[in-house]
Amino acid sequence: MVIMKSFHHLLLVAFFLTLVSCTEVLDRVPQGEFTLENYFKTEDHAVQSVNAIYNQLREWQVHVFSFIGMTDIVSDDSEKGSFPSDAFFLQEVEDFEFTASNIAPASVWAGYYDGVFRANLSIERIPQVPEMDEALRERLLAEARTLRAYFYFNLVRWFGDVPLILEPFPADFAIPRSDQEEVYAQILSDLEMAATVLPERSEYGSEDLGRVTRGTAISLMAKIQLTRGNYTEAADHALEVINGGEYSLAPSYTSIFTQGGENGPGSIFEVQAAAYATGGGGTQYNEVQGVRGEPNLGWGFNRPSDDLIRAFEPGDPRREATILNVGEVLPDGSALVVGDDNIVGERFNQKAFVVDHPGGNGNGPGNIRIFRYADLLLIAAEALNETGEPEAALTYLNQVRARARGSNANILPDVTTTDQAALRTAIWRERRVELALEQHRWFDLVRTGRAATAMQALGKAFVAGKHELFPIPQGEVDLSEGALTQNPGY
Repeated sequence: MVIMKSFHHLLLVAFFLTLVSCTEVLDRVPQGEFTLENYFKTEDHAVQSVNAIYNQLREWQVHVFSFIGMTDIVSDDSEKGSFPSDAFFLQEVEDFEFTASNIAPASVWAGYYDGVFRANLSIERIPQVPEMDEALRERLLAEARTLRAYFYFNLVRWFGDVPLILEPFPADFAIPRSDQEEVYAQILSDLEMAATVLPERSEYGSEDLGRVTRGTAISLMAKIQLTRGNYTEAADHALEVINGGEYSLAPSYTSIFTQGGENGPGSIFEVQAAAYATGGGGTQYNEVQGVRGEPNLGWGFNRPSDDLIRAFEPGDPRREATILNVGEVLPDGSALVVGDDNIVGERFNQKAFVVDHPGGNGNGPGNIRIFRYADLLLIAAEALNETGEPEAALTYLNQVRARARGSNANILPDVTTTDQAALRTAIWRERRVELALEQHRWFDLVRTGRAATAMQALGKAFVAGKHELFPIPQGEVDLSEGALTQNPGY
């Protein structure tokens, strides 16, 4: 297929463009012209190729506009926000009126498969690099496998069966969808292999801040097994990380989402971003969610919903740490939030506020928190409750509540019920408020079978058996010449 081959050629060009701009993330790369024939010749080349995978994590198509739409805006936690006519394709996502031609699924499909391509290229070529430190070689391969697993985990949760591509340049570019069980098996294989090689967080030097760790790989396995309903395995993986002592809860919930809270004690997986005066290094993750009025540093998307506000218990300080209202001051104290008179009911995701920064719009600072320790504690709690260990589950659930409560003994009392159904509901509620607007809610609703009930209660046009999955992008179906089939109902 000429078109698909051209697409992969463009990915290769993008990959090498990334290599010459890795100052943005982890390393400075000498300027030059790269091809596969003269690349992957040195240890530095191997490092730079893996840095290019990390670079993809900051990209628009991976963790910005459509990603937020297909995780938060599609759920009951938020609404599109901004002006009614702005980015109408996200309004279609919110209202469940999207088709296979909607921009959002096409965007993340392209972005995540670009990440898969970069990982596959590193996995294929790093073993061929001569005269390289073998421990570093194995570590880089483990990092690439972990990141490939992460890309596929989101793809399979959004789309179900997806093409499982494990080499950068497959012989046939018209690749059919693989059964999601096969995809999950590959994801777990990658993570299991990576976990035997990756260093713990404490074993990395400061120059490698932000790289995936052994804890990242095992924590992802815990979440994957929870998603698949394998609760014993989920609990085992979660407890392995918890008992390892590498991570802990930051004392202050609010501080986690400030620049000073980046890469804190509870950071298991965090995308690194920095804004330079010369441009580069940043991400638009915060920008698209930031204040649309004054200070005018954002676009105002991902408006917290009334339903989310009602989910917080009285006095829960996480509500104020999550929702930024007009008339309040930015968390860093830098400015007063003034609304836009043309937008009714403005409020914003405070976890993604925008600070003044160099480099202009589109290049904002602010790391993206992908996996926090509190998430892992709640995975352990849920898995232990499902395996008939409610007392152990309460230990981890109440750790999360205690951190949120702080020194105020009058709020958020410990949960004490050992009834499995009641405790399950309490854990699910805690996940919602602890992780609100961090792009977990939709996946939680789908994996627990609550999506239809939650969406239909809000009057959404959700169709059970259809909308649990997004459509395969129509453009991809058309290009595949019949190799790709569409999800039911689209």
